[in-house]
Amino acid sequence: MRSDTKNNPVTVDVKTGRIDYERIRADFPILDQQIHGNRLVYLDSAATSQKPRTVINALLDYYRKYNANIHRGIHALAEEATAAYEATRQKVAGFLGGVAPEEVIFTSGTTEAINLVAYSWGEKNIKEGDEIVITEMEHHANLVPWVILAQKKKAVLKRIPITICGHLDLTHIEDIITDRTRLVAVTHMSNVLGTINPVFEITQVAGRHGALVLADGAQAAPHMPVDIKQLNVDFYAFSAHKMLGPTGVGVLWAKKHLLEEMPPFIMGGEMIREVSFDRITWNDLPHKFEAGTPNIGNVIAFKAALDYIEELGMDNIRLHEMAITRYAIQRLSELEGLEIQGPLEPTQRGAAVSFTDPKIHPHDIGTFLDSKGIAIRAGHHCAQPLIRAMGKVATARASFYVYNDEKDVDALVEALIEMRRYFGV
Repeated sequence: MRSDTKNNPVTVDVKTGRIDYERIRADFPILDQQIHGNRLVYLDSAATSQKPRTVINALLDYYRKYNANIHRGIHALAEEATAAYEATRQKVAGFLGGVAPEEVIFTSGTTEAINLVAYSWGEKNIKEGDEIVITEMEHHANLVPWVILAQKKKAVLKRIPITICGHLDLTHIEDIITDRTRLVAVTHMSNVLGTINPVFEITQVAGRHGALVLADGAQAAPHMPVDIKQLNVDFYAFSAHKMLGPTGVGVLWAKKHLLEEMPPFIMGGEMIREVSFDRITWNDLPHKFEAGTPNIGNVIAFKAALDYIEELGMDNIRLHEMAITRYAIQRLSELEGLEIQGPLEPTQRGAAVSFTDPKIHPHDIGTFLDSKGIAIRAGHHCAQPLIRAMGKVATARASFYVYNDEKDVDALVEALIEMRRYFGV
């Protein structure tokens, strides 16, 4: 594959694991601007991350130099594009701990990946009276498909509740997951609470009852090492755009024997081996689930994002974010009455910190912070059942990534103090 882009060496303190913030920030051109006359402080990476130059350039390289369709063409550009596309699949397989590349299915995002399982595996395997187990902290993408499937199949939808501290309450897990359970769908890391869930513990219980486990890794994969074999899940889904990659690209990993048994989700070109008017046979994995022309350029650019993450080191990223999260919780706790949602211990959570002010609506918080150049999220975060379980209507959420440091936290807290003065609180 042609490429005129190479990562410059990044700086990581070998003693603390802390990433050189200024060096990293310089790699992200979008951050070199002002919003409403203020330095941009981007604290919305849980929604989508920013992209380093290497990712942007990799996408431009594809369109400038070897734009062509993949897998079918025999000319030079098609072969180059195919090799680059499949190199990303190999990279993802390694990122997940060394899984088989044919178990890596490219989708448009985590949402499509989960829907693929619901429509392909679920339609075939869920029967009347079967049980599907979810948790109270699921994003709608890992909730709505199972609600609809349970209603359609007359299955029983059960849920694992949360504790007051924002953890899953596994006290009665053996009563929730039973011999009638066919699937457990659980987020690896909550997009609202930041909670890192004990996925392996859940897979152990599910396995004793013959149930499969799907983990939504949209928030976990960008921020912590993911080893599929250690997690022992059956399905794992995540998105490129939350981990420095382009939008419109996601990954479904599933065990090979499950993928072989599942019918295709979308029909069209490439996913077939032979077609006649009375007989159709499917292509081999992974192409069986990748019908039509995929998002080629963005998949190729995703490899550049994974290269960047690999150079930083996922362990270093995790250490960096735990330090920032600890500092953020400490600083936010200085504001009297401000309520932080989820676990307060950074080792138990990711770098998304949701909070509420008893006298100011989260939307007003978000609007005021935007006027100071600070980008956060405000609302129900596509997790309405969780927000209701917390007794809230919405929260404000600041989420951190490799290009953030303590100065960004200080800017957030100073703006919140100014906001309170503005609203007379």
